[in-house]
Amino acid sequence: MPLILGANSLAGGYQVKNSTRFASGDSLTRTVTASSATSYTVSFWLKLSDQTYSSTPYIFSIGSTAGNGIYLDSADKKIYFFKQSTSSFLNLYNGVLRDPSAWYHIVWSVSSGTGTGYINGITGNSHSSIPALNDNTGTKISIHDYVGGGYNNVGCYLSEYYFIDGQALTPSSFGETDEDTGIWKPKAYTGSFGTNGFYLDFEDSANLGNDMSGNNNDFTVNNLTSIDQTTDTPTNNFATMNPLSNVSVTLTEGNLKGAGAGDQNFRSTFAVNKGKWYWEVKLGADGGVWGICSENVTMATDRSSNAGVYGIQNAGGSFAYKRENGTTAQSAGFPNPVSGNIMNMAFDADNAKLYIGINGTYYNLSGTTGNPATSSNPTYSSIDTTLLWLAFCEFRGASQSCELNFGNPPYSANSYQDANGFGNFSYSVPSGFYSLNTKNLYQYGF
Repeated sequence: MPLILGANSLAGGYQVKNSTRFASGDSLTRTVTASSATSYTVSFWLKLSDQTYSSTPYIFSIGSTAGNGIYLDSADKKIYFFKQSTSSFLNLYNGVLRDPSAWYHIVWSVSSGTGTGYINGITGNSHSSIPALNDNTGTKISIHDYVGGGYNNVGCYLSEYYFIDGQALTPSSFGETDEDTGIWKPKAYTGSFGTNGFYLDFEDSANLGNDMSGNNNDFTVNNLTSIDQTTDTPTNNFATMNPLSNVSVTLTEGNLKGAGAGDQNFRSTFAVNKGKWYWEVKLGADGGVWGICSENVTMATDRSSNAGVYGIQNAGGSFAYKRENGTTAQSAGFPNPVSGNIMNMAFDADNAKLYIGINGTYYNLSGTTGNPATSSNPTYSSIDTTLLWLAFCEFRGASQSCELNFGNPPYSANSYQDANGFGNFSYSVPSGFYSLNTKNLYQYGF
């Protein structure tokens, strides 16, 4: 079952522009019209960020103070439907949802009391005696929460969120198999929505609960802001940091904000050895390392003498340390980055060079300014590009933090984009460099 949706739609076809990044406490809610419909369909795309979460976080729920809904199980990482009237937990699909780099398409289709689950177009499990929409008075719909509240504690991205009232549809109404790659991808829904139906495309950052179905079934937004709108979507998947690389690092904000201490490190979901790539790191407390690491570097230990790490380390004084493929030493002149700085990372895998900057100015290790666009004065060169390389961060001291920006920052940036129109960066992207997403990887990384 292909999970990472790549640039299969690069040449055309239906494009999804936006998703919304949900964290604990975020939700969308609305009051619904009473309905006696015994058939309905829920369809959405999901990209998980949290790998550890408590209880049973809901992605969809309908009812009053209690209700029915779709949730993730914290123990087995499967997706279920909860039937409130009998307190039954019905498995939609036997597969587990553990890949933090993947977009999953979830469909729950109910036809006159029988519900069938699907993931990425593949039929899952069917269950009987599924209640109609008016079960338990059905006066409220919640997205990313239970209608009774308090079950919205999983971090995730949601995109292309449909609810079809009165029809039991299959995934083919919302997606299709790409004829070139065999990957399941979204397509435009062209049918009717019914009384309570809605479609959330998340394209209005000032109104993330805006219903685009024509029904005006808009949602109340709870805790979400315009910063939570992203361009990480099922048709253009962006890199994040990987929570599976080191469970000792706490990742939040869609796996873009890291916190940890004591030689704990983590890396990105995408690895490259071709092309030219740009990302940024906003520094929290002093004491970290920022750069790249090779695919074979083990996480969760001090990497100061480990081959396969290139980066700049905050030294807590007037100078920085260099991390250069197994050695750590004071740099001759690279400025010491401090809390609040934006680190600029420009990795030229085609020419085996890494450029590191602070607030838009790049330096080599002697402190001479460089320019990635003209290949002048790289911070590091002669990097072994027979290996795959990933974005890398390490926390050295206590209570460290940083925020990563691969094009969808968890903080306010300055809307700088790469030449393909992707990204939202604080500083201009060097000419010839691109943000780490699947469309750019398809064009420059293979």
